[in-house]
Amino acid sequence: MVKQNTMKVAIATAFPVDPARPRGGVEAVSVNLVRALARFDDLDVHVITTDTACASPSQSTWEGATLHRLPRRGRKVLADATGPGRQTVTEFIVGLQPDVVHAHDVYGLMVKGLALPRVFTVHGFIHEDTRLAGERFAALRARIWKRVEIAGWADQPHIISISPYVRERLAPLVPGVIHDIDNPIDAGCFDVSPNRTRKVVFSAALINHRKNTLGLIEAFGRYIAAGGDAELRLAGPVAEEDYGRRVSALISEMKIGDRVTQLGSIPAAQVRQELAAASVFALVSFEEGAPMGVAEAMAAGVPIVTSNRCGMPYMVRHGETGFLVDPNDPQDVARHLGELLDDAGRVEAMGCEARRVAMERFHPDVVARRTREVYRRAVARR
Repeated sequence: MVKQNTMKVAIATAFPVDPARPRGGVEAVSVNLVRALARFDDLDVHVITTDTACASPSQSTWEGATLHRLPRRGRKVLADATGPGRQTVTEFIVGLQPDVVHAHDVYGLMVKGLALPRVFTVHGFIHEDTRLAGERFAALRARIWKRVEIAGWADQPHIISISPYVRERLAPLVPGVIHDIDNPIDAGCFDVSPNRTRKVVFSAALINHRKNTLGLIEAFGRYIAAGGDAELRLAGPVAEEDYGRRVSALISEMKIGDRVTQLGSIPAAQVRQELAAASVFALVSFEEGAPMGVAEAMAAGVPIVTSNRCGMPYMVRHGETGFLVDPNDPQDVARHLGELLDDAGRVEAMGCEARRVAMERFHPDVVARRTREVYRRAVARR
């Protein structure tokens, strides 16, 4: 049923077929934000997403929002976002006649130039991710992505920055208004009750170069070699096959196969079970905007060991909610893992403070209220 006297919001974003199993941070953010926004009586929320498995446009409802799934024609992300995908999404939004459009990630390129009030959430820097992927022609592809991204940012009247790190990068390049709003996480993360019966380091991330899985494994191996006693549990699919083989080789080389468990891709409910048992959440990526895994672990009351670069220092307070470490220094990572794993009292204290901070910043209701205010400003400005 369509809500009366409401603001019609079109959210163009990646949205999973199964909302219980989002693939990656953008899909997880979309699920959490849409669910929270749809609870407002004064918003009529429509989600527009593209899908290669979709043969024709379809419409359904979920949690009070209307989902529009459109066929995705292009196989390459950049070509699709600036070509057939852009045409498909733009034409559909124009026909939908929303009061405001909220695009996420690459969908911001698809709505470029659209003559409607627009908001664009920048989740990170695709050109940096491309550069760090280490694939063939990565440097050239990164330069192309950078040029396209900058042009897309400059066209947006309102930009939501998920981290001061993102704001710092965008501010010199964009004329639009920048709003600082953290990513929302699943409210269920705040209901996790710690159940620590053993020492566990948990990490939820793709297994690839950018996430620096090898660096985490080496650090954990050094902790074990120095006499430590713990288990490392890795959730997330292998995103780069060669890198995955190197991960297996390092585990074998360090003789920690009996202490490392690779869980693969797991649903959100299982992630929360892992967080309940974890003493530490670790993510030592080379590049991140505002990783969902860190926010979810904080909400669950788990202290963090994460990189001292990019967006992570704006999420974790060193010595209060976790530790910031050098991702290029496995010994530094190992030392701080040990400081938590070998001190249950510190784990408890830091975990409690992490949960308090997360409630103020990452709860979906908090994020939805702030996002709704940006919508109102965008519409009023028009």
